[in-house]
Amino acid sequence: MKFNRANGHVVRFDGRAMLLHVPTTALFELDELGRAVVDLSERAGEIDRQGLSRSLAERFAREDVESFLQRLEQLEILQSPQRVHAVNPQRVQVEAYPLSTLVLNVNTGCNLGCTYCYKEDLAVPALGQRMNFDTASRSVELLLEQARERDRVGIVFFGGEPLTNMPLIRQVVDYAQRRADEQHKSVDFSLTTNATLLNEDIIAYFDAHRFGISVSMDGPKTIHDRNRRSVGGRGTYEVVARKVRLLLDRYRSRPVGARVTLTAGTTEVEQIHAHLRGELGFHEVGYAPVTAGEDAAHGLSHEELNQVHAAFERMGEQYRQAAIQGRSTGFSNLHQLMTDLHEGRRKALPCGAGVGLLAVDKSGGLNLCHRFTGSDLPTFGNVESGIDTAALGEFLAKASDRDGTHCATCRIRNLCAGGCYHESYTRYGDPHHRTYHYCDLLRRWVDFGVRVYTDILAHNPQFFSTHIEPRRALA
Repeated sequence: MKFNRANGHVVRFDGRAMLLHVPTTALFELDELGRAVVDLSERAGEIDRQGLSRSLAERFAREDVESFLQRLEQLEILQSPQRVHAVNPQRVQVEAYPLSTLVLNVNTGCNLGCTYCYKEDLAVPALGQRMNFDTASRSVELLLEQARERDRVGIVFFGGEPLTNMPLIRQVVDYAQRRADEQHKSVDFSLTTNATLLNEDIIAYFDAHRFGISVSMDGPKTIHDRNRRSVGGRGTYEVVARKVRLLLDRYRSRPVGARVTLTAGTTEVEQIHAHLRGELGFHEVGYAPVTAGEDAAHGLSHEELNQVHAAFERMGEQYRQAAIQGRSTGFSNLHQLMTDLHEGRRKALPCGAGVGLLAVDKSGGLNLCHRFTGSDLPTFGNVESGIDTAALGEFLAKASDRDGTHCATCRIRNLCAGGCYHESYTRYGDPHHRTYHYCDLLRRWVDFGVRVYTDILAHNPQFFSTHIEPRRALA
């Protein structure tokens, strides 16, 4: 028999051993017998069942050893050398597209000129191309049609800076709520904003309609102003911080999060978190390390990525200690990993782009996600004619096919599923190319998460029902 590391991975820490069943993302804590069997199996490569039982006979009953070996066989972690294979989901064959979310790119114009912006259709406000109400209303109708079996749908307003087209946002909210009510559905609204155009009236409007709000902000003044500048090149921290304080002081309907972009020269994660969470008071803070372009001036270097990862682990240790005491530190990246492990997440595809979510550009084209509007990647239909199911189905089938990739045997393949389409598109020119450039860091991050999850589960399992499960209800 052979221990198949493609289907079983052991995370050891503090005298404990957690077995990750890779195909299902299930976690099992190994007892003394389990550790002994797995240790011998891993070290020996191939083992003889009878010989293994004899070697453990002084410590464990033969029937107990045999019972555990049978369980490993059932999980396809222990297999005959001739039949060793990695268990992977079948290649996805999507025939229906039950959308739950549409992203409306309401204006390509933005009043900021952030140095790292990925939007290929971005323009200054005066040249921004705004989506019109006809396109937006057709988008709503497409969403409701595709979501016939769903009780709840979501509409995300994006840009550019979406607040530069507030009249359309108000029109869409009124129209979507009326149409959803007619079909006995609920509709959620959300947006990501740079916050510069917020005022009391807009905040009150969002509060009344329970918008999910995320603010793009990179930290304290010295860090934020490195890249997040006005079109004229001036730092924007002062105005953003003032508007954020107004928002957090008045907004009550839902928690507000911050999204931080980490670029070359920006690795001060702990300092950023202390300011955004501790001083300004965001509910959660999430970090997006930029690694897309190998030669891009704003991409983090390999050394900087390692520095960010080390900071994430230090923040993760603070997260663990706080969680055991029943508190959340608002570290969104680890929150998401805890959610994935808690729910036993198994992904055949990297994300919901193209299945549960599509993005509508200013002309009504259906894009894989909001990152692709304005790019050269072909669209998958439009809001008038509907989804190009043949093209989208082919794209998703290819994305789910792991044959010939390192993903086929990777221990985190069902948590990562190959990485972000847009990141691959930007770095390699191919949205299906796997994001191999940070695989080792992701594997270390998941191992770290297993340790944190196990410790919290042992000392304060209530944390998950209090702080993790409610996140799904708000997603």
